Amino acid sequence: MNGSPSAHDTRTGWALALSGWVALAVYTLADANPVRVAVSTAFLLLCPGLAAVRSARPRLAASGAPMGRLEAWVLTVALSLAIDTVITMAFYLTGGFISGWALAATAGATTLLALPLCLPRRARPPDDGPPPRDRTPEHPAPKHPAPKHRRRRRRWWGTGGAGVAALLLVAACAGGGTGGGDPGTARPSPGSGGGSSGPDGGPAAPAAPGSWHLVFGDAFDGNRLNPADWTTCYDWNDNGCTNAGNHEQEWYRPQQVTVGGGGLTLTANRENTPGSDGRTYPWASGMVSTGRDSWNAQPRHTFTYGYFAAAVRIPPEAGMFPAFWLLPASRTTPPELDVAEFISTTQYVQMTVHHTGPNGENIDQWERYGPQDFPAGYHVFALDWERDSLTWYVDGVERYRVTDPEKVPGVPMEVLINLAVGYPSSPPQNVDSARMAVDWVQVWQH
Repeated sequence: MNGSPSAHDTRTGWALALSGWVALAVYTLADANPVRVAVSTAFLLLCPGLAAVRSARPRLAASGAPMGRLEAWVLTVALSLAIDTVITMAFYLTGGFISGWALAATAGATTLLALPLCLPRRARPPDDGPPPRDRTPEHPAPKHPAPKHRRRRRRWWGTGGAGVAALLLVAACAGGGTGGGDPGTARPSPGSGGGSSGPDGGPAAPAAPGSWHLVFGDAFDGNRLNPADWTTCYDWNDNGCTNAGNHEQEWYRPQQVTVGGGGLTLTANRENTPGSDGRTYPWASGMVSTGRDSWNAQPRHTFTYGYFAAAVRIPPEAGMFPAFWLLPASRTTPPELDVAEFISTTQYVQMTVHHTGPNGENIDQWERYGPQDFPAGYHVFALDWERDSLTWYVDGVERYRVTDPEKVPGVPMEVLINLAVGYPSSPPQNVDSARMAVDWVQVWQH
């Protein structure tokens, strides 16, 4: 035999090497799509372990301990689950678990484990030389021929080296857990504090005390915004919109809102954008809301009381006004609840309740938390809206509280996230774009 893999082994190797990337492509389908579920499950259960078993099979056969078919399949599933678990735990322990990135790391590990089947091995030269020397006492055979050891090291390099490379890939991906396609930024797990998920692998409980159940959530795992949950404008949408009350410089457009890579991105671009109000705005930007498509439509989701949380990475550029907030479904303010706003700064987050004073005037009560380099990574901003209190959290830590029931609203509200531009001042001339990234949004209630 020449030591080269058979044509069947080579085809199997390439199929296994590509299987993870096919699963990753299918993973971009909607969450409940049966093709996505079936392909992802089959890959995770079979392919990593099968790549390891098929690559090691010639060594096991050469050692005199070949496996039966049932043993091979049991070992395949066991190894697959072990590899999946190691990769998942690596991401969780670094606080950067994202299902898509974990699947990509598993695909990479599977490819590396399958490489010995794909790459041709060096053929052993034909034995057409002189007959072997008679091993007489005058010419004893060496007890440990050096060439034999060299051949053994070469044979084991295929599987052993691939295994080492796979572990290095997992460590690199987990250590640099990313968010929104930005290298080196770990995303917090769903839940208020950005910590680990719950005991069943689901969302972690809110940081606020009490018994909670999840009533709304979006992890943006697909490749487009879910129109059943979100619109891309205010309730006064007319082929776009803006917030004229703040004299902002953006016109909101649907194309400035994208979903991909496990997150939502709102992009602001400096470009003259005609609005349906007859004005031309110097910026186009993006927003999402659980409200209406138009003035006379019904809102998608409204909430009265609850725990509102989102994992957000704000842009570093000056002149931007990113916000996560709640607007009454009646479209009459006050009241208004601002979970997180960044006004003229990226280092301090502002938490505000807008309420009506004794004479009907609009009163803003707020607090700021910082300084902190918020654009450097994702942060979880949350608000516990109770009947008699308001409590704000940043990364799971309470930062502000209002306990006067007269200042606490009790009307249904919509959830909004937007990247406004030019309030209270315009961006510098050298700023032409900015991006606000959102990993997930959740609403909990008692």
